[in-house]
Amino acid sequence: MTLPTRSAEPALARRLRTPDAVVIGLGSMIGAGVFVAFAPAADAAGSWLLLGLALAGLVAWCNATSSAQLAAQYPSSGGTYFYGRQQLGEWPGFLAGWGFVVGKTASCAAMAVTFATYAVPADRWVQRLVAAGAVVLLTAVNLRGITRTARLTRLLVAVTLLVLATWTVAVLASGQTDADHLRLTGFSAYGVLQSAGLLFFAFAGYARIATLGEEVVEPERTIPRAVVVALLGAFAVYAVVAVVALAGVGPDELAASSTPLAHVASEVGAAWASPVVRVGAAVASLGSLLALLAGVGRTGLAMARERDLPRSLASVDPRHQVPDRVQLVLAAVVVVLVLTVDLRGVIGFSSFGVLLYYAIANAAAYTQEPDHRRWPRPVQVLGLVGCLVLVATLPWTSVVAGLVVFAIGVAGRAVVRRAPGSR
Repeated sequence: MTLPTRSAEPALARRLRTPDAVVIGLGSMIGAGVFVAFAPAADAAGSWLLLGLALAGLVAWCNATSSAQLAAQYPSSGGTYFYGRQQLGEWPGFLAGWGFVVGKTASCAAMAVTFATYAVPADRWVQRLVAAGAVVLLTAVNLRGITRTARLTRLLVAVTLLVLATWTVAVLASGQTDADHLRLTGFSAYGVLQSAGLLFFAFAGYARIATLGEEVVEPERTIPRAVVVALLGAFAVYAVVAVVALAGVGPDELAASSTPLAHVASEVGAAWASPVVRVGAAVASLGSLLALLAGVGRTGLAMARERDLPRSLASVDPRHQVPDRVQLVLAAVVVVLVLTVDLRGVIGFSSFGVLLYYAIANAAAYTQEPDHRRWPRPVQVLGLVGCLVLVATLPWTSVVAGLVVFAIGVAGRAVVRRAPGSR
């Protein structure tokens, strides 16, 4: 199957090379998730969260290889939404795109609020206004072109990694870590799987590279390489942070804190590192928000091109060659969410949508012809089964909310497709 031509469509510019793509992938993953996701994971699995992390990383690797394999064949905006349409049909593609756009729009709002919470020690309404301002500012950066997005992401990733390295050294140098905290007790298969589903939230940015496929130079080579490098780099960082955090305070205290890394620093006598962690979390949130806005915007553009979103959103700025209208609408929706909605619990909801998104990616990659295959089909089967298992073990409130949102999307598309003049 060959990529359909879009000669009448405004195109995006191919400006991203491998280092830029890796940085965007790292910026999407090593964000606020590493500063918050270990607490609910420890609550679910205790010290067995390390096994949950390994399972999340394994499923993420399967998904990443499927996304990379598909992106090499279909170097266009939209990621799994576009791949699903080409390989499986319109409805699977729509479900992937809808799950991604809705789940990641909520994640955008959560990242903005997380940034403001760490950056501005003030009352909630001041923090919400700061969060809204961050959305507007980063949307302006995205509208200036993808190379500016990559440059700012590179800076934010560097600061985040420096902060995590400083925190790691501070905790280990305190002399208060205890290897007994890593002892594996109280195994629960359900708890481990739930922790893996929650920790998957921290991995879910690797395919942001694929959603930018229309802007990558030599996508057949660049995307597979960048996806795998970014994923392995993020996994190494998460593994170190998880082990050090558990050794510092143990799973029970880790689970009880809403700011787990700052809590670990305080408990081991390295309280001076807590403000550093706050800065790192704020910066990481900005990095995640920047990459999320870019990725959701490109998926929205692809859906608008196919009339799964309003056709008027399929607009590309002629000067900067970025999707303009969809980015502005996305920013407006995120600002409204930031100002009006309680965003607690978004980790599970986002994981629900994104795990189903990647389940469709694995199914689509499974159907590719031998000429386009880079990894054997059992890898895609493992990824598909892993995604579905992790979805089923998420907190029930997240599953119910996700099912309701998907039902709304399906019903809305069915109504639009029956309307006069629809395709």
